[in-house]
Amino acid sequence: MLIGIAGGTGSGKTTLAVDLLRRYAREGACLLEQDSYYLDRSHLSAREREGINYDEPEAIEHDLLLEHVKSLMSGKAIEKPVYCFKTHTRSREVQVVDPRPVILLEGLFALWDPRARLLMDLKIYVDAAADLRFLRRARRDVCERGRTINSVIEQYLGTVRPMHEVHIEPTKTYADLVVENDGDVKEMLKIAQQVAAQVLWKKARDY
Repeated sequence: MLIGIAGGTGSGKTTLAVDLLRRYAREGACLLEQDSYYLDRSHLSAREREGINYDEPEAIEHDLLLEHVKSLMSGKAIEKPVYCFKTHTRSREVQVVDPRPVILLEGLFALWDPRARLLMDLKIYVDAAADLRFLRRARRDVCERGRTINSVIEQYLGTVRPMHEVHIEPTKTYADLVVENDGDVKEMLKIAQQVAAQVLWKKARDY
């Protein structure tokens, strides 16, 4: 079963993906973070990398991601890229991901590529108020990715917010399930777990 999990920055996509990863650990699950597939910018200078729009679909290597999804679905292991957000480059190291019965694809543009959507058994969009999403993103980027608060604000106003409205928010229409993450995260996780369980049961029954 392939589950796509999309939503705006700071909406709670990763929280949901990790929760489902634990939930289906016994059945066997693996996670593909779309963030791992940002294009490598090592050929550019640091200043040039800082000026790139990382919040549009073209920043992701969708062809490689789709190839890896298909490989996992056909029972073949993949070598997932390792991406560094501080330098905007890919590491020479890769992460081997073995095929599992449940595949989770999580990212801003998880529902953007129609080729990937056709393969999905369940498409989830995680929604949240814009102010909450910004605060969550700011905390993450400053604490985990070495950014300054000023750079976070500039990027949010310059590309994150406008690109969300153009490229990410519209993908909500493709979702089988839209979950709200404005309040109790446990309720959001519970709803997603219940729907995923129903889809998995139906797929197993039909198989």
